[in-house]
Amino acid sequence: MPNFLLEIGTEELPAGFVDSAIAQWQQRIPKSLEEQFLTPEQVEVYGTPRRLAVLVRGLPDRQSDRAEEIKGPPAKVAFQAGKPTKAAEGFARKQGISLEDLQVRATPKGEFVFANKIVPGRATKAILPELILPWIVGLEGRRFMRWGSGDLRFPRPIRWLAALLDDEVLPLELANGDATVKSDRFSRGHRVLHPEPASIPTATDYLNCLRSAYVEVDPAERRCLIETQVQAAATGLKGYAEVDPKLLAEVIHLVEWPTTVVGTFDSEFLRLPDEAIATVMVAHQRYFPVRKKQNQNSALLPNFITISNGDPEKSEIIAAGNERVIRARLADARFFFDADCSEPFETYFPQLETVTFQEDLGSMRDKVERLLEVAEEIVKQLQLTSKQREQIERSALLCKVDLVSQMVYEFPELQGVMGQKYALASGEEKAVANGIFEHYLPRGSGDRMPDTIVGQVVGLADRLDTLVSIFGLGMLPTGSSDPFALRRAANAVISITWNASLAINLDELLQQFSADFTSNHSDLESPYEVLQSFFLQRIQTLLQEDLKIDYDLVNAVLGEEDFEYTKRALEDLLNVRDRACFLQEIRNNQTLNAIYETVNRSTRLAAKGDLDTQQLDPKTVVRSELFEKKSEQTFYDALVQLLPQTQAAREQRNYQLLVDSLTRIAPTVSTFFDGEDSVLVMAEDPEVRQNRLNLLGLLRNHARVLADFGPIVKP
Repeated sequence: MPNFLLEIGTEELPAGFVDSAIAQWQQRIPKSLEEQFLTPEQVEVYGTPRRLAVLVRGLPDRQSDRAEEIKGPPAKVAFQAGKPTKAAEGFARKQGISLEDLQVRATPKGEFVFANKIVPGRATKAILPELILPWIVGLEGRRFMRWGSGDLRFPRPIRWLAALLDDEVLPLELANGDATVKSDRFSRGHRVLHPEPASIPTATDYLNCLRSAYVEVDPAERRCLIETQVQAAATGLKGYAEVDPKLLAEVIHLVEWPTTVVGTFDSEFLRLPDEAIATVMVAHQRYFPVRKKQNQNSALLPNFITISNGDPEKSEIIAAGNERVIRARLADARFFFDADCSEPFETYFPQLETVTFQEDLGSMRDKVERLLEVAEEIVKQLQLTSKQREQIERSALLCKVDLVSQMVYEFPELQGVMGQKYALASGEEKAVANGIFEHYLPRGSGDRMPDTIVGQVVGLADRLDTLVSIFGLGMLPTGSSDPFALRRAANAVISITWNASLAINLDELLQQFSADFTSNHSDLESPYEVLQSFFLQRIQTLLQEDLKIDYDLVNAVLGEEDFEYTKRALEDLLNVRDRACFLQEIRNNQTLNAIYETVNRSTRLAAKGDLDTQQLDPKTVVRSELFEKKSEQTFYDALVQLLPQTQAAREQRNYQLLVDSLTRIAPTVSTFFDGEDSVLVMAEDPEVRQNRLNLLGLLRNHARVLADFGPIVKP
């Protein structure tokens, strides 16, 4: 079975594109081959800064012959008076078969003419050239450019093509105006270590040939080499390398033949905050910091490790060049730090007037003023102590001040971090300083959560102000645009609340601050209802994706366009999470099965009545004098006994009490419906009918304390 190699050689590609292109090809190329009935044994996709390649192993020599059934015109059009018409003749001629081979068969839309024919398989060699251009131009990414005078777009100019079917060059031509690239068996090695072309005898020789030319095309192998070399270099320094996953993922696609280079910097720079030094190394220079111990909080050593794509024999020269660069960067950082510390931190607060938050919403100082008001309302809801209130107020006042510092202006990644450092240096309480840093947490999916009540409250206030203000301006996020990271902000509000078990009433906060916004912007509509919907979407997403709750159970606790459930979810985020998790638990242990049919059947019938969904007490809505069967009285008595259990379940948030009670009542309801003493719910007498519907409505309402069982999929 033949093997196929395609390599696209380019100028240096962006690291992010290489990673994305590999993932796209891994998904698309196998599918593309299967659509052509060329299912391979294995598809391997590789990439470096200068190339993308795919090695397809075990392709069939050709497609198998296959039978195809082709639907033609309606029989009444193809045949008239038992004779074929021109429509039948044309269809047969097009399919290459005789009129006698046409078949008439019935379909849901009537009788049609069909042609059954054998399609001979094509040679793989003939099919592959037709697939390659769509593979190339189908890649997606940012900042594509035109090269040559044609319309072909790619992130960087394409310089060569290697295409082999086993040992045979597959003729290809990539024409783009005056720039034409033809395929051959030659690749190009490392720019410095092997600048001459590298000939590839057969497709399966590709990896070894490129390695001989000092190019490791397999990203997984480069990752392994880099990690091994970095840790070995750190061990030689008697320390531990701090390998940031994002940095590692980028560096992998910046080099073709990784070589570790170790550099040093003056130990006097270590008096800078570790975070500032690490930011200079990681974010700006793509270096790996080295710490004394295998702990992120351990002290840094005056060393760095970088990955070179140059000549290993020139490592000392490369190290010296990098040392000059980082020395200059750290000297700048030291100057900024000293300048920022020359004045008490709070004295920089007035400068926030010079930083615009949003054109229609004013400066960052204006935002802080609003943030303070939001934080105060959250403090009231949580009933915090006066000391906590003071710390939160102080932290909220100072939380954005570091934005006007020279350090954060130069290194924006340090916002919050430097605020914490400067606050401590100015004598602020530790709780206040920690809150300044923590109010930015979480910065994204998977990030740590704020640990302190100060950081939690200030973080919630900051995000709620942003959400209400930006939504109030009508600047809603779209599928492709969310410049103010509103989805992330809403996710953080929910996640912080869940993680810290904060008993906030989000709906009340949204309503109040939306009203405050419209009072200051009388020409704009309140964003309250839009925010309600937006937060419900985020709750739904987090329950499904983060907590792994089944989609129908999520719908059950949020309701389907049910205002009561909407309010309930937003008024108590902890409760909606707990109910969803409990539902998933009783589904997993099969308890849900025991009550599903009872509740669901009652719910469907109860919808024919008009009982308020808040009603739980049978004594106020059921008239025992209207009972005609014993099963009605038994049902009523069971509901009376259920009432205190439901109330306890709601007050204690112990929904097992409710489920246990619903399990016990299930046989009673079953007898009511189907037993010897069963009743006809939809009786002719309207009073009797309403009385029975009220019994069912009460059972539905008790179950609604946990969830709306309507959306739950039948076990």
